[in-house]
Amino acid sequence: MNAKNQHNHQQKPAHFDANVVVIGAGAGGLVAAYLAAAAQAKVILIEQDTMGGECLNTGCVPSKALIHLTKTLANSRQLANVATEYAPIKLDFAKLMTQVQEVIAQIAPHDSIERYTKLGVSVLTGTARLTSPWHVEVSLATGEVHEITTRSIVIAAGARPIVPMIPGLSEGAFLTSQTLWTLRECPRRLLILGGGPMGCEMAQCFSRLGSQVILVERAARLLANEDEDVSAFVLQRFQHEGIQVYLNYQVKQIDRSLNVACVVAECEGQQVRLDVDHILLAVGRIANTEGYGLEALGIKLSKQGSIAVNGFQQTNYAHIFACGDVSNPEQLTHAAAHQAWYAVMNALFGTFKKFRLNAKLIPRTVFIEPELAFVGLNEQRAHAQGIAYRVHRYDLANLDRAIIDGVNSGFIKVLTKPHSDTILGVSIVGEHASELLAEFVLAMNNALGLGKILGTVHSYPTYTEANKYVAGVWRRTTMPKWGLRLLVAYHRWRR
Repeated sequence: MNAKNQHNHQQKPAHFDANVVVIGAGAGGLVAAYLAAAAQAKVILIEQDTMGGECLNTGCVPSKALIHLTKTLANSRQLANVATEYAPIKLDFAKLMTQVQEVIAQIAPHDSIERYTKLGVSVLTGTARLTSPWHVEVSLATGEVHEITTRSIVIAAGARPIVPMIPGLSEGAFLTSQTLWTLRECPRRLLILGGGPMGCEMAQCFSRLGSQVILVERAARLLANEDEDVSAFVLQRFQHEGIQVYLNYQVKQIDRSLNVACVVAECEGQQVRLDVDHILLAVGRIANTEGYGLEALGIKLSKQGSIAVNGFQQTNYAHIFACGDVSNPEQLTHAAAHQAWYAVMNALFGTFKKFRLNAKLIPRTVFIEPELAFVGLNEQRAHAQGIAYRVHRYDLANLDRAIIDGVNSGFIKVLTKPHSDTILGVSIVGEHASELLAEFVLAMNNALGLGKILGTVHSYPTYTEANKYVAGVWRRTTMPKWGLRLLVAYHRWRR
């Protein structure tokens, strides 16, 4: 059904209260509202909970603050090797979590109602419901109900943690990314269900804080969407740090006795019983698509349960757009912000010019130590899509700056088209991987190959030299043999 037919039974207003209504004030919604206001449009932003959404309050900001603190703790322990006197640091977990909240409080003004009001955004605190393709009903916290007419709508309603159907799980308390930050005592024994980015990040954090961490993953590898060499590196690192990892295990049941949970997990008919004090669910997130009128309008969902959008961030209604976790299975803050630009630009100016998103160049990062960073294709995705490639790898064990800092583990792996320096994808495992990746993202976005990176001067000694060195690997391995023979003959003649 096309948008025109869908609208036939709806009464389109002759005039509108707003050019665009944005539902949700998380990463995608805030960027969408900001851009619309900057373009001098009349924009109304509706948020039913806290400004900043999951990223600020329960996601990226608190998790990265905790990662930073635990990394600092781990680095301080390295001094034991060179100190004449060394006393291990005793952490106050409650103070640590309070400091995490202080970080949130410092960033919160950037996402506040006051700031966005000054930027020209009308912010409403309440619950939104789509009552027609052009009408949004808002139930305010005060009890008032407003009806807004709008030319376009941007849905940025976010996502929530998945709670799997496991016998016994609902009978007692469990932690998710939303409730983890209420802890004020460090878990003695923590079971993390899920070996994706969040599960891996929190496993390392709490292990460094002194918890006995058990990570259970139903797949054969940690971070199963990445290549096998990445998964193997992370597994080895976790085992070295004392994290117990159970791969190919599925949790079948949870039995509770007082404050102890006995988790029964099974692999190929073999069961293990794991006694823990807390369970953290990290098995993914599901888009928030219920409770605000999508069903009544017939807005289509994808197979993953998120709002289905095209390359212009449009739903099956041409003037209703979606961005961020509610429409993107990748569920990354920077992806939400990137999508928001396309959603708003097409909402405001799509009548004259439409902008298509290129989702292939969205970087993804896992903030364990050392960091993992990726963009474009990896080997298993290239195999799945039948795309030919060549691999060029540089081990960070050879990088001077990494040796100086004592963090020379990891690698950079670049996939290129055969017989070309065109970059298809990059995987980086190592210190500052998230920062190193930016040069490759810029190159790929501007159709620059490894030859351009090789020809760029990089300061010494820096981590970014590794980017140049992997380009050097490409040059050495792709130079034709006849060219090498020609060089030998040339230099012999010159002698």
